[in-house]
Formats: sequence, C-alpha cells, structure tokens
Amino acid sequence: MPTVSTVNLTAPLLLLLLWATHPTMATNWLSLARLPRSRPVSGAAPCARLRGLTPGQVGVCRARGEVMESVRKAAETVIEECQHQFRNRRWNCSTTPRGINVFGRVMNQGTREAALLHALSSAAVAVAVTRACTRGELERCGCDRKVRGVSPEGFQWSGCSDNLSYGVAFSQTFVDEPERAKGLSAGRPLMNLHNNEAGRKAILHNMQVECKCHGVSGSCELRTCWKVMPPFRRVGFVLKERFDGATEVRLTRVGSRTALLPRDPQVKPPAARDLVYLAPSPDFCHLDPDNGIPGTAGRRCNGTSRLAPDGCELVCCGPGYRAGRAEVVQRCSCKFSWCCSVRCQQCKNTVTIHTCRV
Repeated sequence: MPTVSTVNLTAPLLLLLLWATHPTMATNWLSLARLPRSRPVSGAAPCARLRGLTPGQVGVCRARGEVMESVRKAAETVIEECQHQFRNRRWNCSTTPRGINVFGRVMNQGTREAALLHALSSAAVAVAVTRACTRGELERCGCDRKVRGVSPEGFQWSGCSDNLSYGVAFSQTFVDEPERAKGLSAGRPLMNLHNNEAGRKAILHNMQVECKCHGVSGSCELRTCWKVMPPFRRVGFVLKERFDGATEVRLTRVGSRTALLPRDPQVKPPAARDLVYLAPSPDFCHLDPDNGIPGTAGRRCNGTSRLAPDGCELVCCGPGYRAGRAEVVQRCSCKFSWCCSVRCQQCKNTVTIHTCRV
C-alpha cells in the first residue's frame, strides 16, 4: 500500500500526466463563457477547477485574479462577434452544445478559421482588460497618463485615454502562454502567436481620438482630447477582412531559426497584421458531429446573390436550395411624434425565404 507521502507526491504528477496525454487547446479558455455568472473565476481553488485553462493560465489566474472576470467577458465577446461577422457564411462560427472545445475540432487544425479565432480571442482579452482599467475596476491599472502635451494638430492631450498597453500586455501573458510553453520551433505555435499579435494590432491600428471643446458659449478655443479603442464591432470587421485575405504558409528553416513563409513563393510574405494558416479548411457542407460541424442543411441563404459569401450556391455547397414563402411582421408607416418619439404601425408582408436542402 502506498504511504500518505507517496500519494501526496504523485497527485500533482498525475495531473501533469493528464494534461500531457489530453492536451488542452490554446483557446479552450473560451469555455469560460459557458460558466454561470454566479460562479467565481478567481482565487486558488476556483482557478484550479477551470477546466479550459492550461497549467500556465491557471498560474496567471491565481496571480492576477482581479482580471479574470474581464477574461470571462472576453470569451463571451469572441463567440458573439464571430457569429455576427460570419452569420451569413457557410462557416458561421457554430459552437458545440457542451464541453471545453467551444468551436469544435476545427480549432485543432491550422485552418484560417482557427487563425481568425485566435486573432479575435487575443483582441477581445486586450479590449476587455483595457476597458476594466478605464472604468477603474482593476487596482493595478487605470487611465493611460502617458498621453500628454500638445498634439501636432494643436489640441491638448488630456482626459482618460484607454490604457491599451496594459490590456495588450495581459493578453500576451494569458493568451500567448500555451504557445510559448510548447516552444517556438513548431509550425502551429508560430501560427497561433502570429495571429494573436495580428488581433491585437487590429485594435492598435484603429485607435480613435475623442475630444471636448472648452470656451465661451461652447466655442472651441481650447480642445482637449484622449485616445479610445475602436468599437469591437470594428475590430471584428477588420479581422473578417484579414480572414478573407489570409496567407497559407509553411514552416521553413531560415538560417538557424524556423519561420512561417508563404507556401506559394509568388506570394509576398505576410505583414504582422495579416492572418496566416497552415492547412486547408474543411468544406463545412455536411454534418460531422465528431468535428463539431453542423453542416448547412436548413440554413437560410440569399437567393438573389450568386457569388457573394451569403449566396445560396456558396452557403448550400451548390444549387441544393429551395424557396418558400413566409409572412413576417415589420414596422411601417412610421411618424415622428412631438416630442420625442417615433410611432410605427405593424404591417404583415409575405417574403420569399431561401433555405439549403436537407
């Protein structure tokens, strides 16, 4: 019989063995979105019970517990934004009904869909943490006070600029941790790190300036301004465009190091803000429960568009769709009522709806 000391010694080793033999995907932390809001996501004991986290991310959770509620919000944002941006496409960011692999096994492959989700995830964490800083919800950070002085345009930097540098630093610590733990000599960790950084750059390159005028009767004799992050809807749109223009790459040895270079030598190397992928995508046409692919049977599509991503021929994988009539209720005959509302009637209209054949 093993002694008590032997059991205590082997318990952590068994935990590490389980992690090694059942590797946690780098984006499995997105399963935090499935936890009830009442369940705590910080503290030594709760952190250890979060199944979607890698050992390194559990360590970050324990050391930076106050940020973990922002991480949970980021997970919810990723799912919501992905499904909004791709709602009319063949791959529409469908999620699995349960488990920690939220988007199914499509994330296990180095596809452009995996590239997009990594970029969205790293961006969402950076944005959620930065917003918490600006709102004063975190003890270790606040507004970005480094933005000071007079701009070249002549306005005074002041106010509470979003502390994006803090949000980006945490995103690098938390989101990138699984890849750095694997080492940087394999293709998939390099792909994921590149796309994580591309997601954060989608925020950086779309920062906005908000201003307030000061002067007699609202004149703009003096203008103070501060930097704010773009709406995440804008970030999602930018990353969807990067998804459409993503570059297929392969792992190549360059001198003493390995790098990701375009598979087609005629294609220029991707920039830091571009998305890259290693493997072709499945067609997503047919039901494949093992890989979390629901197929397109029964999906609505745009019957008047042939070549657009939402067109029935593309969504339904060919001419396999049918048209039907449906009655919908819409607002109509809207009038402005002083002051200050808009009153509308409810009108029933018959419209044509196109759906993919089962």
